[in-house]
Amino acid sequence: MEVIFSEEGITLQQTSHRSDKFISKKMSYALRHNPGKYGLKLDEYGYTDLNQFLKAMNRVHHFEPALTEPALTKERIESIMAHADKERFKIKNGQICALYGHSIPGIIKHPAAIPPAILYHGTARRFIPSIKKLGLLPMQRQYVHLSTDVATAKQVGSRHDSHPVILTINTKQAVADGIHFYFGNNQVWLVDELPSKYIHFPEQH
Repeated sequence: MEVIFSEEGITLQQTSHRSDKFISKKMSYALRHNPGKYGLKLDEYGYTDLNQFLKAMNRVHHFEPALTEPALTKERIESIMAHADKERFKIKNGQICALYGHSIPGIIKHPAAIPPAILYHGTARRFIPSIKKLGLLPMQRQYVHLSTDVATAKQVGSRHDSHPVILTINTKQAVADGIHFYFGNNQVWLVDELPSKYIHFPEQH
């Protein structure tokens, strides 16, 4: 069932179309984790040709009219991006990329930028001892992800713990000490790794 918003109000329409969430997840998988499955090559900044991407998505996931599923188009992707809860993708000069979250071999380059003076990181309680000892490490990702606000950090941390710990990051001092941060989107900043001396832990932890 599809919900359609119009000037006349909200209507429901029976449809076989796959949800924006489904398509977004498949886009993330292709652009962050396994472009090779789709026959795609990413450049050093994570971009790939948009037309080739659309062809690959339609081929692999069968977004075909013959299967009652309309082909994935640039316009559909732009609509998904416009209505998403956070900025995950970027289209530029006929190319598309995922803005962050890559796990593919090699490093996707991001230009260094000056972050807000304070950022946040939501994590599971069980990881606190390790973070105190080793700092924040990227683990399976290419970068450590930091959030611009507590609400986003809590949402991220809740994936691993129903009561996540919110860490406060002293980015101002880290930048002064030569650590580079990279802009992901308006809610996400990236860093290669972060020693614990720049992390403030809540008193109970």
